[in-house]
Amino acid sequence: MGFAVARTRDEAHLYLDLHPCACGSAETTWGSGLVSVEGELVNRYAGACEECGTSREYLFGLPERPVMPAGYPTFGGTEPSELLDAGEWLWVADLSAGNVPVDDQAEARRALRVATAAVEEVVKFVPPGADAVPDDAFWSERGQRMRATEPGRFELDRLLVVRDTYQELAAGHA
Repeated sequence: MGFAVARTRDEAHLYLDLHPCACGSAETTWGSGLVSVEGELVNRYAGACEECGTSREYLFGLPERPVMPAGYPTFGGTEPSELLDAGEWLWVADLSAGNVPVDDQAEARRALRVATAAVEEVVKFVPPGADAVPDDAFWSERGQRMRATEPGRFELDRLLVVRDTYQELAAGHA
């Protein structure tokens, strides 16, 4: 059947946060566990929307090799995401970096770590030897909008500068 792979719990939860209920609320207490669907083992996330009570369910494929968490956040291994496209990852980085509090060092560090990791996820879409994210790495409406608005932001050199800057800023909040 082929389910999109959630490489880690952090990636699955980010995906769930970015896909709210039809009522618009993202507030759902998710339960998760392995289930078999047509003979394929998948990770099932299920819960009820806390706003309207609608039952929600998402099924994610399992990675070939488990990704061991290496701090927060751990979105995935070396391969690009199947859940979020390159534009969505940059949107997450922008959102996180744009919400760094000035009065809470721990929360500032957390937000900048998310921004750093999200930019690193964009970089994973750049093929070896290429200098930019290819067109086929944008499949969502949000991702395509990000690409259309500022295509130069998806050049490898710019991405690496942004990633390194967020990383340095996070280290400064230690």
